[in-house]
Amino acid sequence: MEKDMTNGRPLPVILKFVLPLIIGNIFQQLYNMADTIIVGRFVGSDALAAVGSTGTIMFLIGGFSQGITAGFSVLTAQRFGARDEDGVKISVANGILLSLIFTAVISTFSILGMHSLLKLMNTPENIFQDAYTYIMIISAGIIATIFYNLFSSYLRAVGNSKIPLIFLVFSAVLNVILDLVFIINFKMGVAGAACATILSQGVSAVLCLVYIYTKMPTLAPARQHWRLHGKESRHQLSMGIPMALQFAITASGTMIMQSAINLFGSTAVASFTAASKVQNLVTQGMMAMGQTMAAYSGQNFGKGDIGRIRQGVKAALSSCVVYSIGAAVLVCVLLKPALGLFFTGDVDMNTVLPWAKTYIYLSVIFYIPLSTIFVFRNTMQGCGYGFLPMMGGVAELIARMVVALISMALTSYPLACFCDPAAWVAAAVFTGVSYIFVMKDIRKKYETA
Repeated sequence: MEKDMTNGRPLPVILKFVLPLIIGNIFQQLYNMADTIIVGRFVGSDALAAVGSTGTIMFLIGGFSQGITAGFSVLTAQRFGARDEDGVKISVANGILLSLIFTAVISTFSILGMHSLLKLMNTPENIFQDAYTYIMIISAGIIATIFYNLFSSYLRAVGNSKIPLIFLVFSAVLNVILDLVFIINFKMGVAGAACATILSQGVSAVLCLVYIYTKMPTLAPARQHWRLHGKESRHQLSMGIPMALQFAITASGTMIMQSAINLFGSTAVASFTAASKVQNLVTQGMMAMGQTMAAYSGQNFGKGDIGRIRQGVKAALSSCVVYSIGAAVLVCVLLKPALGLFFTGDVDMNTVLPWAKTYIYLSVIFYIPLSTIFVFRNTMQGCGYGFLPMMGGVAELIARMVVALISMALTSYPLACFCDPAAWVAAAVFTGVSYIFVMKDIRKKYETA
């Protein structure tokens, strides 16, 4: 099922596409939430802190994977918008081959450097071994994450946001079942949670691939397409690498922030982990809007309709303001009852709640600038501009690093929590100004042509 996003009123087109993505992103978060909830309740709060302490590393690995694969699919969206069917198939095959190469590279570097990275992040000694076990299994199975993201990105590039959702819901349910089996029945602890995550994502990847070859002939490469093409490789790498680095740079900032949080002990880490999981759940609409704008702008850029891209951005921004306010209210209301899901009855919630509230209450004030980042960043990427969105990640990194270093020097937990809001404001300003520049540059190129 394909969706042409170059016709119709922008707001309805965008909203119809984004709703399945929001649901899908929520289920994606349920992968990690299921791990943390089941680990926290059936293994213990230290195990929960161990899984949580690796969250920023998982974001680094998963974000790099998501960025590189999303970058590969930009060419697919542009060629689909230009009605170049053979070009679409070539871009799909070429992206798969490039992804195999990057899978080997990412897995190798992750496995070799993980022990030193956990030490560098001030991971508390009482949770170090569990943290290392969990993240090593995730690193070894990164092929499942990369190829689920790649096949889902291809489907979204041609306007299909529903099928990845269906497969993701199935896999999220499977993840919960495997968590319970591995952790409760087989007593595998955090290793069981990691295995369940990888196996579930692997199932999603296989289902997406089968669907592409049986139901989406537009995306299915033939034998003659299966080789690395120089022109396509250069284009996909020119988009994929900056997008991956943008995620990696952002993740590096969150790792610095996690290092500051780790200084306050395992209770603070566990509380921060639970609060951030709740926040990640309610803010998934922002990321979904970004994914929508990548496909929307890619297709319209391929068609050459720049005015329609501007109209779509305005519609997306107005939607994000409304969503941000609703998300802020929802996370504040849900925080206390949601925290109870992560801890057993013998944990004193009065010791957990203050740590969690500090982070959430500081964050919700800045949800609107956070939401604009995704709109501006992904619109530029969909139009083939990779460098400026990447530099937005640099702005985030600098802001997080400065605030984190000050918080560690002053031993201030509220200041450590302010790392995220500071990064969001810095990136929102940078990407907003960059978007204006990009639109002027595109218009000038079309006028010259």
